[in-house]
Amino acid sequence: MNTLGQSPNAKLDKKVLEKFMSLPQPEDKIQATYIWIDGTGEHVRAKDRTLTHLPKSPKDYPIWNYDGSSTYQAEGSNSDTYLCPVAVYKDPFRPGGNNVLVLCDTYKHNKEPTATNQRHTCLEACERAAVTKPWFGIEQEYTLLDSDLRPFGWPANGFPGPQGPYYCGVGADKVYAREIVEAHYRACLYAGIDIAGTNAEVMPAQWEFQVGPGEGIKCADDLWVARYILHRIAEEYGVIVTFDPKPMPGNWNGSGAHCNFSTVAMREENGIIEIEKAIDKLSKQHLRHIQAYDPKGGKDNVRRLTGHHETSSIHDFSAGVANRGASIRIPRGVAEDKKGYLEDRRPSSNCDPYSVCNALIRTCILDE
Repeated sequence: MNTLGQSPNAKLDKKVLEKFMSLPQPEDKIQATYIWIDGTGEHVRAKDRTLTHLPKSPKDYPIWNYDGSSTYQAEGSNSDTYLCPVAVYKDPFRPGGNNVLVLCDTYKHNKEPTATNQRHTCLEACERAAVTKPWFGIEQEYTLLDSDLRPFGWPANGFPGPQGPYYCGVGADKVYAREIVEAHYRACLYAGIDIAGTNAEVMPAQWEFQVGPGEGIKCADDLWVARYILHRIAEEYGVIVTFDPKPMPGNWNGSGAHCNFSTVAMREENGIIEIEKAIDKLSKQHLRHIQAYDPKGGKDNVRRLTGHHETSSIHDFSAGVANRGASIRIPRGVAEDKKGYLEDRRPSSNCDPYSVCNALIRTCILDE
């Protein structure tokens, strides 16, 4: 199956672009791609502008706007929606200059945050909890699809062999589209994202990359830009990336965004006591977290959190050492060292990481 050949992108000769991308760029011109989260709360949008100099910090970048009525964020009669830069990364798609990716918050015409601007609330929580130095690390799972929306590499009229040989697999009969994964890894490193690693996952055509650890809001910022980069790279190959938490029904693993979380007290000697306190707090706020852990208030995660395929039941809270079927897993090494972090396995792959980090801080640190 030639997936790229079935994609409209195949009609464009990629080598022609190289001729123009190799043109020298004027020293007083910088290409900036503004990236934002649209009204779905799970998809990104982007558009470009030219700057005459490289600002020193995100707050020095110009505020821009876009048509919010075309992104499910405004009415057509009052559609201008503001883009406020919050984080800046090197652009891996336009290397060789000072070109940048600019992650933005979105605000309505009255300067109030849009409904899907979860960063605004998360940043406030991070600032209030700063003295505890909260760290986050997120394990982002995803699935690659062909132009027929079937998992990439799967038979057109059937199914691959059962799960078992694919996790961290090696070989043409076990993994598909490693090129996309390798390109994404290198592009994230170039951009300045704290990408920690990557691996093939349990279902064929399913992969994972890890971001973090990052203090405060950085991990969530990095994850959103890493998602953007992944979509852009897959676009080059005519392959679709889905963060759907259960892309294939039946006896196949779903996709999550397991969140590793700690405070400085958890990371110090006998931090296990603080970890256990946090788990106790989480046990009393299970519904709140389920509602925060996918963009549809828990409805997406119902398909994934069944109690099977390395998940806990969405209806019950549980915790355990080295237990991948629990809501909260304490890694074996953490239990032995009596310090470290906890892993919340409930967030869905299409979660908003700002919403996840915000919920963990407010429950475990701010006692809200």
